[in-house]
Amino acid sequence: MSTPSTAGRPAPLLGAADIRALAADLGVRPTKTLGQNFVIDGNTIRRIVAAAQLGSEETVLEVGPGLGSLTLGLLDAAERVVAVEIDPVLAGKLPDTIARWRPERVAALDVVLADALRVTALPHEPTALVANLPYNVAVPVVLNLLGRFPSLRHGLVMVQDEVADRLAAPPGSRTYGIPSAKSAWYSSMTKAGVIGMNVFWPAPRIASGLVRFVRREPPTTRASREEVFAVVDAAFAQRRKTLRAALAGWAGSPVLAEQALRAAGVDPTARGEVLDIAAFARIAEARVHAPAEAQNDAGTD
Repeated sequence: MSTPSTAGRPAPLLGAADIRALAADLGVRPTKTLGQNFVIDGNTIRRIVAAAQLGSEETVLEVGPGLGSLTLGLLDAAERVVAVEIDPVLAGKLPDTIARWRPERVAALDVVLADALRVTALPHEPTALVANLPYNVAVPVVLNLLGRFPSLRHGLVMVQDEVADRLAAPPGSRTYGIPSAKSAWYSSMTKAGVIGMNVFWPAPRIASGLVRFVRREPPTTRASREEVFAVVDAAFAQRRKTLRAALAGWAGSPVLAEQALRAAGVDPTARGEVLDIAAFARIAEARVHAPAEAQNDAGTD
């Protein structure tokens, strides 16, 4: 798909005055409850779309399209956009905005009025996720969508810069934790840039980070995703403790935790922050799928 243009120039995008005029027409004021910070700079939109590395044949899932600034850029780059919006006023206005700014692309937009944390079905299978996500729900939204829609092969999300660092953190780093480990079950994530505060209305108090991801197969294991994630949760609930101590409640006792760790080839005195997702999967498998006699061994210190 070619990008619409006028006299060789890129197609126009919403600017600060356009965003404020749309909001005024709707009687909308951005709310902290919904984490609404609207992008008001066209060059930032172009940067996000370019960083997403979209193919012209793709169907893009956008979460929280708001007033449509990023939606326009995505419609210029991809075959179709499925926009999930929780605010009924914004969801109702978005088709009108696209009709005004990209009349030739109206049929390429689907608007779904739903909470991205609860959405279970979409009108088209998305191949990419591109979104400016509310800071307070960014991680659960990303994990939910990756788990719910296996057709998502790659994407780019804009989140609070600190959250971006956590999502992309490798094992052993200071910021590695539950978001890093769980996102690694689905994909490889890398930091793709930082966005300043002044390109938003209202301006947030902290910079935003771009995180690019590419889907990959989860670790080969007999343990389910839920079983592996239970180990991750337990390991980081008390992250300064050794894994033998941190996993005692999950395993049933410190002795059973140590048995599972040694069976998985993991040092019981290590801490969760040094393990990759494959190691967490081995621990889950070693305990959950241990021989019956080991399962029945209560174990004591």
